[in-house]
Amino acid sequence: MKAFLAALVTMGVLAYGAAMVLNQNYQSTSAAANTTSGARLGDPGENLVGPNWDGLAKTNG
Repeated sequence: MKAFLAALVTMGVLAYGAAMVLNQNYQSTSAAANTTSGARLGDPGENLVGPNWDGLAKTNG
């Protein structure tokens, strides 16, 4: 039983440490991560539908 409890505590500590490291060092938004000349990202949410979109659904007919 002691070994099982020690394994649970170790698992919790490792999971917490991994979450802290990954959130602080490796996680970023796509606008911040893709800042090369090949990726042209504007303000997220402004460039998703195109310049002529009026917000209304249109049917063909």
